[in-house]
Amino acid sequence: MNKIQQRHSVIREVLLKEWDPIGVAQSTEAQNEYDGYVAEVAALVFGKASWEEIVDYLWKTEIETMGLPGNRQKIELIASRLLEIGKNEPNL
Repeated sequence: MNKIQQRHSVIREVLLKEWDPIGVAQSTEAQNEYDGYVAEVAALVFGKASWEEIVDYLWKTEIETMGLPGNRQKIELIASRLLEIGKNEPNL
C-alpha cells in the first residue's frame, strides 16, 4: 500500500467509525458510504489545513450535502482527531 492509500485508509476509518453522521458504521452494505469525502478530508488533513477549515468542511457536508441538522460538538472532536492523525503521519 502506498502513502496515499495509507492516508486514505486511515481517514476512511475515522469517517466511518467515528464521524458516521448517518449511523451506518455497523452496516456491512454501507462500508463505503463516506468514501466520496475521503480524498477531500485527506487533502485537508495532510495539506495542513487548520482545525477550523476541517470543522467547516465536515459541518457543510453534514448540513448542506447530507441535509442533516449537524452535530457541531461531534464534528469538533472529529476535526481534532483528524489533526492528530496529520501530526502523527510518520507513524502510519
